[in-house]
Amino acid sequence: MDSKNSTKPKYIGVIGVGSFGAAIANILAAKSLVMVYARKQEVVDEINASHSAQGKKLSENIIASNDPEQLCKSCDVLFFMVPSSGFQNVVRTFSPFLFPYHLIIHGTKGLCLNLKEGETLETVKKIKRSQILTMSEVILQETVAVRVGCLAGPNLSKELAQGQPAATVIASKYNEVILEGQSLLRSEKFQVYGNSDIIGVEISGVLKNIIAIASGALAGLGLGENAKGLLISRGMVEMIHLGNALGGSIKSVMGLAGIGDLVATCNSVHSRNFSVGFRLAKGESLDAILADMDEVAEGINTVRIIKAFLETADLRAPITENLYRVLFEDLEIEEALQFLMKYPFNVDVDFV
Repeated sequence: MDSKNSTKPKYIGVIGVGSFGAAIANILAAKSLVMVYARKQEVVDEINASHSAQGKKLSENIIASNDPEQLCKSCDVLFFMVPSSGFQNVVRTFSPFLFPYHLIIHGTKGLCLNLKEGETLETVKKIKRSQILTMSEVILQETVAVRVGCLAGPNLSKELAQGQPAATVIASKYNEVILEGQSLLRSEKFQVYGNSDIIGVEISGVLKNIIAIASGALAGLGLGENAKGLLISRGMVEMIHLGNALGGSIKSVMGLAGIGDLVATCNSVHSRNFSVGFRLAKGESLDAILADMDEVAEGINTVRIIKAFLETADLRAPITENLYRVLFEDLEIEEALQFLMKYPFNVDVDFV
C-alpha cells in the first residue's frame, strides 16, 4: 500500500543519533514530528523516556525506534546520518522497506568502496573512480529509492546544538528534494541553499576532511596563521583538482560545502578531523587517538581511499600524499610540512 493513503500522522525520519544526527533531528523537530532510528534498545528507551540520547538533549517532538520497517512506514522523508564506515550496512538494513516514493537525504561525509567479494583496500592498493562510491551512489545502488539528496556545509554539530547561526547546502539532481529539504530545515538561524551538483558537493565535503587533519597538525605544532593560510589555499587547489577527477564541478568546491566547510573545519577544535591532526602533532599515535574518540574521524579513511585513487589517476595531490605517509608510514609531521613548504607550486591559481 502506498503510504500516501494512510491517515496516521507523518513523521520525518532520522537514521542515526550521533552528534550530527541529534542536531539535525532537533532542527527538524522545530517544525515536524520526528522519528529517529537507533540500533541499541537502551538508546531508544532513553530517548522515549527522557528526551535525550547519550546525554544529548532532544526535542519532545522526537520519538525513537529500532525497527527499520516502522520508520519506513511512518516516514516519507528520511535523513541518513550515520558514519561512512557503517553506511552501506545501514542502507542495506533499510532497503527491503524502502519504496520509490521515499525521499532520502544523507549527511555523511565519507566514501565507500565498491570492491569484489574478498577484496580490501590493503589487497587492491590501486582503485579507479568506478570503484569509489559516494553515499548517494550507495543509496542508489542498494535501494529502489530515486529521489536522493545530500546535506553538506560548515555544520559543526556542537554549534548547531547550541542554536548558533549556520547554513547548509542540500544537493540533488531533483529540485523537489532540494525544496523539501529547505522547507523542513530552514529557519531564522539556519539557511539552506540548493545545488544540483550532488557529486561535487559530496566530494567537497569528503576532501575537506583531509585538509582539516593537516590544519590540526599545524595548530598542534604551534605554527601561525600565515602557515594556515598557505595550507587552506593550497588545500582548496588540491580539492578542486581531485574533485574534478572524481566527477564534481569547480563551482561546488568554491561554495558553502567546499570552501565554507573547509574554513570552518580547519579552524575548529570541535572538528574531529582537526583533533586527529592536532593530537598527532603532539606526539600521540593514530591508534591511541582513534581508541578514545567518541565518533569516527571520516578523514582518515578518506586519505587511504584517495591515496589508492591517485595510484591510477594522472594527478599529484601533495597534501594528501604526505598526510598518508604521516598517518600510515611513520613520516614525521615536521618533515611532511618541510616538504610542502618546498613543493614546487610554480603558479598560485591554475584552475580558473
